[in-house]
Amino acid sequence: MTSYEEKARALFQNGYTCAQSVLCAFCDQTGLDEKTAQRIASSLGGGIGRLREVCGAVTGMAMVAGLLYGFEQPVSHAEKTEHYRRVQLMAQQFKSEQGSLLCRDILSLGEGPYPPEPEERTPEYYRRRQCCLDCIGTAAAITEKLIEKNGEL
Repeated sequence: MTSYEEKARALFQNGYTCAQSVLCAFCDQTGLDEKTAQRIASSLGGGIGRLREVCGAVTGMAMVAGLLYGFEQPVSHAEKTEHYRRVQLMAQQFKSEQGSLLCRDILSLGEGPYPPEPEERTPEYYRRRQCCLDCIGTAAAITEKLIEKNGEL
């Protein structure tokens, strides 16, 4: 059986964004169909629409956590607090492994502006984006651990 980390990495290598790769890897857990997951996460690649803000792998990880353990009632202070704590712990683990939550920092891009056009997915692109594969793997591994521990880290 393929791990979620391997599944997420393979999705990225097949052209999906970081956010799509992480969210879609967990469709069997979240109950989302892949087409819906792909569309939901499509705006979040490249650090939210290539703005190079929060890494897409992190947003994918947070979406899975929300689908599995998120709150529904906007007035439930305790549920919100617990869920935000969970997401913050996931983000802290990611940051400790990858050095940042920000796409531009992870890719060492400096300040923008950044063009909206995605780069062509060539073998050279994937060589230069090994750090993206690492981020996707980290996010998927953290998410898998969260699921194994039923919402705890």
